[in-house]
Amino acid sequence: MARVAFIGLGVMGYPMAGYLAKAGHQIKVYNRTEKKANAWLKEYNGVSAPTPAKAAEDCDFVFACVGNDDDLRSVTLGEDGAFGAMKSGSVFIDNTTASAEIARELAQFAQENKFGFLDAPVSGGQAGAENGALTVMVGGSIQHFERCKPLIDCFSKMVGHMGPSGSGQLAKMVNQICIAGLVQGLSEGINFAQNAGLNVENLIDVISQGAAGSWQMSNRYKTMNESEYEHGFAVEWMRKDLQICLNEGKNNGSQLPVTALVDQFYAEVQKMGGNRWDTSSLLARLKVFNKKGN
Repeated sequence: MARVAFIGLGVMGYPMAGYLAKAGHQIKVYNRTEKKANAWLKEYNGVSAPTPAKAAEDCDFVFACVGNDDDLRSVTLGEDGAFGAMKSGSVFIDNTTASAEIARELAQFAQENKFGFLDAPVSGGQAGAENGALTVMVGGSIQHFERCKPLIDCFSKMVGHMGPSGSGQLAKMVNQICIAGLVQGLSEGINFAQNAGLNVENLIDVISQGAAGSWQMSNRYKTMNESEYEHGFAVEWMRKDLQICLNEGKNNGSQLPVTALVDQFYAEVQKMGGNRWDTSSLLARLKVFNKKGN
C-alpha cells in the first residue's frame, strides 16, 4: 500500500480520494475548506493536512483535482504548494481539467526537480466519480503511467495513456468537443419529437439501438423529457472546459464552429438561471425559443 495525498475534495475529488482509501492506501487529504476535509475523514480512513505542502510531504503519490489553471498553479507552485514538498522519485497526478500549457509547464518543473508529473483529467461526471467508474486520459512518461495506473484504477473503469505531457488534457478536450455536439443534437431531436407528438420513451427505445445511440441518449433522455436538470455536470463547468477547447483550437489551427455555437447556447442557458443545471439543459433553451415562436 502506498502513501498518497489527495488535494481537492470537491464533487469529484471527494469520492475519488475515498476509493483510494477503501483500497487500503495511506491517505492524507487537503481541501481549501476545512469543513469538507473533516466530513471526508468521518467517512474514510486518513488524516488531513493544513496545506498542500504538508499533504505532499513524504508521499509516494500526490493527486490533485481542483477547479482550473489558476487553482492548480496555486496548490502546486504557490506559497505552501505541493511541489515544494515533493520527494525525489514521487509522482504528482493531476486530475484537474486544465490547459495543456500548464500541464507541460508543471511537467517541466517536476522533471527539473526529480519527481514525476502526469496530467490525467477524468470524464464521467459526479456519478462516475461516486461509482468509481471514471474514464481517465493520461499524459506523461509511460514509466510514470505504469507506476500510477494501479492507483488510478481504484476510481476508474478505463485508463489510457495518450502520449507525452499535455496529451491527457488534449484528449479531454476532444471528449468535451464531442459531447457538446452530441448534447445539442439530442436536445434538438427530443424537442422535435415532442413538438411532433411522438412518444419520446418509445422513440428512444428504438433509435438508441441504432446509429444515433450514445451515452448521452441512454443516460439523459428521461430527465430531459421531464425537464429535470438539477443534477449531473454543471453548465458552468462545461463552459470552462469549452473555453479551454476553443483556446487550444486557436493555437493548433483547428476549426471548432459547432463547439463555439454550443458554448454560446450554454451562455444563454446561464442567463436563464441554469448555471448549475446539467449540460443536457440545452433542451430548456429550445423550449424557451418554442414559446417565443423563434
